[in-house]
Amino acid sequence: MTKSVPEKWEAVNSMNKTNLTHSIIAELNEQACKEKAQHHLRFFKTAPGEYGEGDKFIGVNVPVQRKIAKKYYREITLNESEEFLRSEIHEYRSTALFMLCYKFEKADESERTSIVNLYLDNIAFVNNWDLVDASAPTLLGGYLFDKERDLLYHLARSNNLWKQRIAIIATLYFIRRGEFDDTLKISEILLHHHHDLIHKAVGWMLREVGKRDREAEMAFLLKHYAEMPRTMLRYAIEKLDEDLRRQFLKGQQK
Repeated sequence: MTKSVPEKWEAVNSMNKTNLTHSIIAELNEQACKEKAQHHLRFFKTAPGEYGEGDKFIGVNVPVQRKIAKKYYREITLNESEEFLRSEIHEYRSTALFMLCYKFEKADESERTSIVNLYLDNIAFVNNWDLVDASAPTLLGGYLFDKERDLLYHLARSNNLWKQRIAIIATLYFIRRGEFDDTLKISEILLHHHHDLIHKAVGWMLREVGKRDREAEMAFLLKHYAEMPRTMLRYAIEKLDEDLRRQFLKGQQK
């Protein structure tokens, strides 16, 4: 399989290229693959009317993006990161988010605040499930862990699919540290959401709660399982015993 950059992407964007951003672009473009790009267009639902409508890909896998992000995150400025995050190319945005996450993990509180403000200012560009999942736990979950979390409830109550997914996925940071209340409350807010990407996200977070506190998950399920969308329920009960899963799916739990 020949790796190349499609001609229409060679001079991609009107980014204000510094030597550093030029190097990052060159390394990403070097790994570009037309066949992978075509696959990603289908996988991330970019056709008219689909949730990723209009997104553009060059076909660079996530492990390669992470490797490049780790190489450059210490040097890249927030302004340069923002240029990448505003790109029309999905892999550029993704790499920007990886760099911001790596930078956040090493930053002091002042720089963390700046990183999160940049993230929120550009939240419109965090516009597919992989971008949300790669960034929300570290950037928002990590930042809000010792702070008020009203922002997550504001995002959950918005009418924007990606903001809503950010709200619930951000709580994965809390779950991993033994805090489940916000996950359960935001799950209730999103319980009747129409989109399967929210059903999957909520079910996934409930399953993560259950790995650490089965009683907390079971209490939520017993209260809500009859009204949960089927996909959400299936994701939530995936790790339960087979007999228990069957009872939930057949509506036989009381």
